Amino acid sequence: MVPNSWASCHLGDFMEFKNGLNADKSQYGYGLKFVNVMDVFGNDILTEDKIIGRVNVAESQLEGNLLKFGDVLFNRTSETFDEIAMSAVYLDDKPAVFGGFVIRARPSNGVLAPAYSVYLFQSSRFRNQVIKLGQGAVRANIGQKDLAKVKVSIPPFPEQKKIAQILSTWDKAITTTEQLLVNSQQQKKALMQQLLTGKKRLLDDNGVRFSGEWEKVIVKDFGKVVTGSTPPKNDKSNYGSSISWATAEDFKRKYISNTKVKLTKEGASKARVVPKGSVLVTCIASIGKNAIAGEALATNQQINAVVVNQQNCNEFFYYLIEYYKHKLIAWAGTTAIPILNKTSFEKISFLTPLLEEQQKIAAVLTSVDQEIDNLEQKIEALKQEKKALMQQMLTGKRRVLVS
Repeated sequence: MVPNSWASCHLGDFMEFKNGLNADKSQYGYGLKFVNVMDVFGNDILTEDKIIGRVNVAESQLEGNLLKFGDVLFNRTSETFDEIAMSAVYLDDKPAVFGGFVIRARPSNGVLAPAYSVYLFQSSRFRNQVIKLGQGAVRANIGQKDLAKVKVSIPPFPEQKKIAQILSTWDKAITTTEQLLVNSQQQKKALMQQLLTGKKRLLDDNGVRFSGEWEKVIVKDFGKVVTGSTPPKNDKSNYGSSISWATAEDFKRKYISNTKVKLTKEGASKARVVPKGSVLVTCIASIGKNAIAGEALATNQQINAVVVNQQNCNEFFYYLIEYYKHKLIAWAGTTAIPILNKTSFEKISFLTPLLEEQQKIAAVLTSVDQEIDNLEQKIEALKQEKKALMQQMLTGKRRVLVS
């Protein structure tokens, strides 16, 4: 139940819909800014400066196709039903027009606060309805008539503005943290370029800068290379217990443990289990994805595991693979399904310092990785908090004080 002061209605009760214009190919590239589907996908809030495309249209076409402050833009079509009727709200007074694969929804004056509409059309209630109303076999699509049927609950105008103000605080926090993440990722990239090539040398435990030439070391000399295998899948006794079995799908973070698919002891006996700390590298199809085994585990045949010896640092080798991924891709060649076989993988060489310097380099990069991981977790937490707030505030379950 929504609060008594809220209005329950259909979009068609207070919004006017219009499809965008279609122009000749020769008209694109100059003229007014032109909103296309990708502009809608890429922005919750759209301003004239964010629009990439331009189109030159006749004066007679402008009147019905110009955007106004507060207009809501929806994409009509997409590859999947989950991505139809994604929205962007135009919060600008500068002239712009919109394309034929976009629907403009113009609210009646005073009904919908533009800042509130940003969140209204992201809500789970709205998204669930448009997904069900979508049509099409090859491509998903939605039209004006179906959008007009969508039910929404609208609070009084002052409450809309207050809700939008609160939710925008979370958006700002997310944006700020995302920028910090970008900065940390760029810092890591620069550090890898300096540290893994020997251009920047660190200090040893005595405060003396490392010196001396790095030596060329092939993968085989970093440690034993073990190619994974797949126990027969038609034998159910091989799968479903407690021993992790890594595939390319598990390469999401630096360390892999508790994989999606598990093996039984019998299954593990038919696979090749490598110890905790082994560096895992994909060498078929998606070449060069890498991770470190966070526990003793087995892998499929797409993965070569390097059990790094005591003369080398496994974390350093992990970062070498990450930085020189392009070298692995080049060795794999350009076949339909790229393959870097074990023999070729073992021959790939890297310039490498002695163990102590390897460890110092790995420690610096690990510290940056930890910062990146913390920021990614913070962003996800903020997004979940915002989602929970939207669920409460946009349904009236949680009211706001309006001064």
